[in-house]
Amino acid sequence: MKTDTIAAIATALTNQVNSGIGIIRISGEDALTVIDRIYRSKNNQKKLSQEKSHTVHYGFVYDGELLIDEVMVLIMRGPNTYTREDTVEIDCHGGSLVMQRILDTVIRHGARAAEPGEFTKRAFLNGRIDLSQAESVMDLIQSKNEFALSSSLSQLQGAVCEKIRELRARLLHEVAFIESALDDPEHISIEGYDAALDHAMEELSHELRGILKASEQGSLLKDGIYTVIIGKPNAGKSSLLNRLVGRERAIVTPIAGTTRDTLEEQINLGGITLNLIDTAGIHSTEDFVERIGVEKAIEYVEKADLVLYLVDASVPLDENDRRICQLLASKKTIFLLNKTDLTQVVSARDFASDFGISFDSGQNRLIEISALEGTGVDLLEETIRNLFLIGEISFHDEIYLTNARQKAAMEQAYQSILHVRSSIAAGMPEDFYSIDLMDAYEALGEIIGETVGEDLVNEIFSKFCMGK
Repeated sequence: MKTDTIAAIATALTNQVNSGIGIIRISGEDALTVIDRIYRSKNNQKKLSQEKSHTVHYGFVYDGELLIDEVMVLIMRGPNTYTREDTVEIDCHGGSLVMQRILDTVIRHGARAAEPGEFTKRAFLNGRIDLSQAESVMDLIQSKNEFALSSSLSQLQGAVCEKIRELRARLLHEVAFIESALDDPEHISIEGYDAALDHAMEELSHELRGILKASEQGSLLKDGIYTVIIGKPNAGKSSLLNRLVGRERAIVTPIAGTTRDTLEEQINLGGITLNLIDTAGIHSTEDFVERIGVEKAIEYVEKADLVLYLVDASVPLDENDRRICQLLASKKTIFLLNKTDLTQVVSARDFASDFGISFDSGQNRLIEISALEGTGVDLLEETIRNLFLIGEISFHDEIYLTNARQKAAMEQAYQSILHVRSSIAAGMPEDFYSIDLMDAYEALGEIIGETVGEDLVNEIFSKFCMGK
């Protein structure tokens, strides 16, 4: 592990927008020595390395005799810091030039430029946080909605780590019992143990499956629900996109086929994120360009988490509507009878009976709207929330693995538990159980970083932003 002193700008650095305050962070065994070399107080007081921990000091940063900026400096001594190392934070004016000048000065006087995520990496390597907490730091920074924010905060506070350690302790208990019984069969009986272990593994597999299921929902809510708007030409798809986005994002004309390619927008809808895709109208056409747009629309439907199917209720249904409905057989869909501001020739009952759509299964919903006037859009937003937020999400009773790496490790642990149960059902010797139990134990350890290699750690932290 590197123990040298690192430094980085911890606030946004851009030439386009300056901030009022900028922060340069220094961490490592020579952090206090470095700040002593470049800091001068207004009244020539004692060196900062002689000051008490967790104190703030007003003064100036100099590079030799050249004044760089007027600053506030925060002194924090390890281990009571983010990295558990001596840490200095310099609060300066937030211009990109002045921040870079101070960072260059810090590096010239004994520090080196930090790698992306290196401060958090040191916090992990020094045992202050586990790997799931470290990953939640970037999730917190990148949060796009209330769910992602609350989930990241819960994970940062150790909810995932606590649960994983409890699950691993239960697995280790079973391994220890089996190993002890095999080593000392005269004093430790395993009679009837198969049934007891199978019951324990049934409970454990149920818990792991529940975490995986909750995490599927968690990923949708964290990253955004991939939502595709489809319908025939001139059904009002672009009007709906504009209505949901809150501005004129798409061109709207009375001419059918105006949209020939896809438009993408991301919106926050009552605390959840929708990744909206407006597609070309689906219909039979001889136009080469339109046909490409239709094919792309069908491809987007196949990948969608949610489909918003707009039906122009002011014109009769036709074979194009039937074709679209066939595409949606296995998709979570909200059917929207649009243009209620005009005379309707298609009713909700007509649509359901003509195409055999059931709206009682929970998979499908049907709403009458006017995308042009906004009628029914509030109900649409409420319906989307109800489809993806079943009940109130609790960050105390459940954990959400919103990270693909963590979910893969959890799935591996789950499969290992199923292998244990299969071995029990097949009457295999007890030492076979230990192999899969330990595989599950190791897989869970990957989630919190107790069984991961250096290469994986480096890869994870390389994706962090600079200065964190």
